[in-house]
Amino acid sequence: MSLLTVFPDAEALGAALAAEIVAGMADAAAQGRRYLLGCPGGRSLIGTYEAVAGRLRSAPMDLAHVVIVMMDDYLDDVPGPVRRVPADALHSCERFARLRIAEPWSRAVGPGRGIREEHVWVPDPGDPPRYDERIAAAGGIDLFLLATGASDGHIAFNPPGCGLAEGTRVIRLAESTRRDNLVTFPHLGTLDQVPRRGVSVGPATIAGLSRRVRLVATGADKAKSVARVRAAGRWEPDWPATIVHASREAEIWTDPAAAGGSAVAESPSSPHQLDS
Repeated sequence: MSLLTVFPDAEALGAALAAEIVAGMADAAAQGRRYLLGCPGGRSLIGTYEAVAGRLRSAPMDLAHVVIVMMDDYLDDVPGPVRRVPADALHSCERFARLRIAEPWSRAVGPGRGIREEHVWVPDPGDPPRYDERIAAAGGIDLFLLATGASDGHIAFNPPGCGLAEGTRVIRLAESTRRDNLVTFPHLGTLDQVPRRGVSVGPATIAGLSRRVRLVATGADKAKSVARVRAAGRWEPDWPATIVHASREAEIWTDPAAAGGSAVAESPSSPHQLDS
């Protein structure tokens, strides 16, 4: 069973999750080890990433031990060896990681204390299994942040019908996933411009290599996916977001709209928690 936590709004959710992330970074530093944070690109976690930057400005710490583990990236639809889209493309997940996560956090803590350039990890489509090996060798992901597709429940680029035992691999994107991605990256203009392939962590990466998982879903457009995940109660391959039920210390964090109108606690600063 995964715990459902309903926050008053997306801002409160982001602030609470940022507090958890920064506390995890500090604990790892005190233990003299790396802190691996699994991150999606896109819209769902932007508020959280910004809230982390705010906390780091208020209480700077050295981030040399922090590793940003990106979930996926798009592949070029071109003949020849498989390769990720250029890092300067607006829909590049590597670009997102550096501009929306690593650089703001590094600015917040000041020169010489930021995230190292080599600590932004993105899977290599030329050797996808190596990504899981690298994560495992580093001790696993401390906290994996997940976002779910509104229409088909995809997680990263994992489409409906994927298997629980699948790790990082090259994936042909489902059309439903590509339609969701067009909303995330409107600069692409039309569905034909959305890449058809990506390299992505798999359900086995998330469930097997993470200590904790937080599935974040806010807004009424995510209510369908949250309802499906809560109703499932276990892993179901036709709705990949149900990976939370196969993961350790997994929670679903939402606002009332995504939770289908579930009320929050009386205190505006306190979330409301229910077993899903």
